[in-house]
Amino acid sequence: MAIAHLFKSHDKDLGGGFTVRRILPAAARQSVGPFLFFDHMGPVEAQPGSRHDVRPHPHIGLATVTYLFEGAIMHRDSLGTEQRIEPGAINWMTAGSGIAHSERTPEDLLDKPRRTHGLQLWAALPREHEEVPPSFSHTPADQIPEIGFEGGKVRVLVGSAFGHTSPVPTFSQTLYLDVHLAPGASIELDRLPEEAAFYAPFGSIEIDGEPVGHNTMAMVEPGAAVRVSSAEGARFVVIGGEPLDGRRFIFWNFVSTSRERIEQAARDWEAERFVAVPNDSERIPLPQWPPAWRRD
Repeated sequence: MAIAHLFKSHDKDLGGGFTVRRILPAAARQSVGPFLFFDHMGPVEAQPGSRHDVRPHPHIGLATVTYLFEGAIMHRDSLGTEQRIEPGAINWMTAGSGIAHSERTPEDLLDKPRRTHGLQLWAALPREHEEVPPSFSHTPADQIPEIGFEGGKVRVLVGSAFGHTSPVPTFSQTLYLDVHLAPGASIELDRLPEEAAFYAPFGSIEIDGEPVGHNTMAMVEPGAAVRVSSAEGARFVVIGGEPLDGRRFIFWNFVSTSRERIEQAARDWEAERFVAVPNDSERIPLPQWPPAWRRD
């Protein structure tokens, strides 16, 4: 059987009534390739005047990867970046040694009814790159490679597949695909990385004939070659890459191979030592520390 693990999502409130379905990390697995967090956002319906903003908050030791199906988000960060995120584009923010950012409703959409739907992932940085300077990379939708096949198409969001390579910069072998299947269509995937998983935000899929439930991620056996099909038609993503070089400590928005480094980052956020996001004076306070962690 090709499927090694099935991960069910659980609801996570990010504040302000904005709830996501979180799949990674899971009880059985902390990560799939470099990906530590996998959040399915929405679809969220918003009425004119309402906001579903994520106020400024910090990160270290990871990269955030944002991909929208519908709607728009205004990204601002402590580097001075202001980037509107729209469907089809990939936004890769490397936190490295430390960055703060906010994700807000664009001003021109505030007085309109709107719908937001997308995925946000965190990729842990390799140990040797955990403390690189922070950076931000925006790849427009028309620069993402797209390959058509009978019954569908594949967009190579990150990494390489089907003879095409995404321009999105990464620090380790990483794969992120967006696959569309027409009703009754299928696709063979036989050059997957050592760790790979599948998730369908739209419709339902079968892997080698085995159904994958709604809001469920399926991780396949290492090196498996699989056939993914859909009777009704579906849109699914494939994520993965080489295994992480060791387990990560995670607290709030901080990821590191060192718990002491996370404790320092938490103290820095409390003491307002992170560089602020320009023109955004709000901030999310540090949550309660785990009881076993130091507060000196």
